[in-house]
Order: sequence, then C-alpha cells, then structure tokens
Amino acid sequence: MASERFQRYSVLTANTFAFTVCFMVWTMFGEIGVPIAEELNLSDTQFGILTAVPILIGSLVRLPLGAWTDRFGGRPVFFILMLTTVPAIWAVQFATEYWHFLALGAVVGLAGGSFSVGISYTAKWFPARQQGTAMGIFGAGNAGAAVTKYIAPTVIVVLSWQMVANVYAAIMLITALLFWFFTYSNPEHRAKSTISYREQLRVLNDPKVWKYCQYYSVVFGGYVGVSLWLTRYYMMEYGVGIQLAALIATIFVLPSGVIRAFGGWLSDRLGAHTVTWWCMWSSLICFFFMSYPHTEYAIHTRDGGALEFEFGLPMWLFTMLLFVVGIAWGLGKASVFKYLSDEYHENLGLVSGMVGLAGGIGGFLLPIMFGALVDLTGVTTTVWMLCFGFTLVSVVWMWWTERRAPVLTRERYEQLNLENGIVTGRN
Repeated sequence: MASERFQRYSVLTANTFAFTVCFMVWTMFGEIGVPIAEELNLSDTQFGILTAVPILIGSLVRLPLGAWTDRFGGRPVFFILMLTTVPAIWAVQFATEYWHFLALGAVVGLAGGSFSVGISYTAKWFPARQQGTAMGIFGAGNAGAAVTKYIAPTVIVVLSWQMVANVYAAIMLITALLFWFFTYSNPEHRAKSTISYREQLRVLNDPKVWKYCQYYSVVFGGYVGVSLWLTRYYMMEYGVGIQLAALIATIFVLPSGVIRAFGGWLSDRLGAHTVTWWCMWSSLICFFFMSYPHTEYAIHTRDGGALEFEFGLPMWLFTMLLFVVGIAWGLGKASVFKYLSDEYHENLGLVSGMVGLAGGIGGFLLPIMFGALVDLTGVTTTVWMLCFGFTLVSVVWMWWTERRAPVLTRERYEQLNLENGIVTGRN
C-alpha cells in the first residue's frame, strides 16, 4: 500500500498532466479553426463562435462536475469525463458543414470541465498551508493552450488539420488510462452525506463568490479568450503566417500557464488579495497602451504643407506588453483560487465550479465579442480596448470592497455568514 505522501504527489502529478491534455483539446479550435474558416469562408464573428462553443460547454459543466466531485470523488469523475470526449475529438476530421463543427465542438468542450474536478480533487489531498501551491501547480496545466500552439500548427502545415483530430484523440485516450493507474481515491475527501445539494448551493448567496467570479472572468476568461484569438490577431495585424503567429503567441500563453504554480506559492505567503490587486493593475496599464490603434497624423502648416506623424506598436513592443499581461494573469489565476481555498474548504468543488464557470463564460464571450468588434469597426486593437474595460471593472470592485472596506475579524465574518444563512465551510 502506497504511503499517503506518495499518493498525494502521484495524484498531483497525474492531475496536472491530465488537465494539460484536457486544456490542449479544449482550445484546439483556436488553431484548426483558422484553416476551417478559410475552407468555409467564415467571417470574424463566425470564427469567434466556432472557437467559443467548446469554451461555453466546458464552462457550463463545471458547476455540476464540481458538485459531483465533492460527492463522488475526483478520480471516477475525471476518468469518465476524459473518455467521453474521445469519440467527438476523433470525429471532428469528418465534419464538412459549419454546424457539424459547432455540434462536435460542444462535446469536445466537455474537456474544459476538468478544471473544477481536478482543482477540488487536488486541494483535498493537501493541508491548508500548502493548498495554494498545490492548486497553482495543478492550474499550470492550462499551459496546454501553449502546447496546442506548438503541435497543431505544425501538424496542419506538414499533414492537414484533419490529422490534428486523430493525434488529439489518441493522446486523450492514453492520458485517461494513465490517469486511472496513477491516481487514488480517499473516501474522507467526499462531502458528508448529511449535506444536501440544496445546502451546498446556499453558498452561492454569498456576494463574495460573485466578486471572485468577476476576478476570474478577467484572469482566466481573458486568458482563454485572448489565447484563442492571438494567432488570428498576429496574422491580421502584422501579416505573419500561421506557424509564426502561433509561435509568437506562445510568449503570452506558455508563461501565463506555467507561472500559475509560482502564483499559488506567492499567494500562500503574501495573501490572495495582495497578489490579485497588483495583477489587475499591471494588466490594466498594459492594455492602455495596447489599445492604441495604428494612427497617422497630418498637421497642416501655414504655408500649405503638412507635418505627418505615425504611431503604432511594433510587434516586438506589443509582444512585450502581452508577455507582462500573461504573467499578471498567470499569478492572478492562482491567487483567486487561494481566496476560495481559504474560505470554502468543504464546498470547494462547488464554489470552484461556480467561479470556473464564470471564467469559462468570459472565455466563451470574448472571442465572439472580439470578432464582432473587428467586423463592426475594422480596427483590430478594439479587442484590447474591451480587455481594458473589463479589467477596470475588477480594479474598481476590488478597491470598493477590499481596499476601502473595514477589516473584518474571522469571528465577525463567520457571524455575518451565519446571520445570512451562508454555509462557507471554513474551519
């Protein structure tokens, strides 16, 4: 019988690997969608919808999957979830109509629900002082979006986009089998039978949950939405090919995914609020500069001539700012879940499912809104204007509720929750 310490780290390793693969699959339409859009002659809005449908489905299932994880345990739920997606991934290569891709994308999108399963399954194996770090390591699996940007464009250019479906189906099947053999179940981690679903759902009356949903819709929803759009953005704005565009995009995607582990460690030591606050501010400043479109000025002089000026972000400077945003959001993704592990330990699966749902909805809406803005205005940098706006909302909300609010003692916080009938599950 393996020791508890061995089981703990085996679960963490298998969970992180499985989540990385699930994230690869969840975001694959951001890459194969480019040649599909060319074949079907899709508009930017239609392309946004194509990439966003898997994100929507993966987000919607997070809430029930999180609750099922609390009730039945993470191992069986995660394993069944991965197996369910394999036939749909493989069948994508045979699709010929736009609605075929949307329907199959909806099933493939179930892979995105793995987050609320794995985050709760991972956290419950670790003591409170290590949960931020453990969840950060697990969350680094969203670097799977970067892995897709390496693998998919290469397979598309060398073979075809159809082969991506074959490769990803095989990878998912092998991952599910490895996951089953290298993970363990602990009945003590399941929610007590005396807690009904209705009682669990009462935690959603807590306004703090909705605030954390907003934070996560920025740091995670923004990460997913921008990741799906970046390859196309570089191709439109700077005129590069799909392989180079995807490669440059990994400068944002990969560090943002990997640094989440460090964000968990940092949140354990500095606190969730401090890390989240500075993450929001740094990304807000970057978006301010990234939003400025390529502009030409002509100042007419008194002798009938003109002084002409031109302003626009070169690709290297834009990529540097994007890198900073990626680092900030990577840290923020971990710090938001540190809030949750501190306050909702017993209901972590449910609450993480709710917050993950909000983040996924953000990732679903953004590509569609990006496409609509570009179709409407013809200005590619309007996507960063939108990102600036929703980040500003979080900064203001955080300042209003946390920076200027009086500090509550733990006893007073629990008393207020009891008075409002909120089950927080704090120890």
